[in-house]
Amino acid sequence: MKEEKFENLIVVGDKVLIRPCSTKTRTKSGLFLPPGYSEKEEIRNGYVVKVGPGIPIPFLPEEDDNEPWKPKKDERIKYIPLQTQAGDLAIFLAKGSIEIIYNDQQYFIVPQHSILLLERDTLAV
Repeated sequence: MKEEKFENLIVVGDKVLIRPCSTKTRTKSGLFLPPGYSEKEEIRNGYVVKVGPGIPIPFLPEEDDNEPWKPKKDERIKYIPLQTQAGDLAIFLAKGSIEIIYNDQQYFIVPQHSILLLERDTLAV
């Protein structure tokens, strides 16, 4: 997977872009599964491609401000970072995800709260 392919994509907020693992076309006993079967699964897995900046922290104005609604010149949005990192294997709820097609590949945009489990290669970190 080429990283340059995603340099123009910006993942927003607490969302994660996931490339799904190949779906099973057979059961353990060797039966072929119908084409729509994999879409009905509740839990999916895939590799994290890109991660958003995190959960935004609201700006709290200082008490002595007369006009707290006006942004300050040095004000920057701050985020609580996500646990997810690019390259992680994620197991997530399919119900909370949005399927997209980008460059003829299937991806899922998944909110952080829909990710159940992460597997991270500690040697690569």
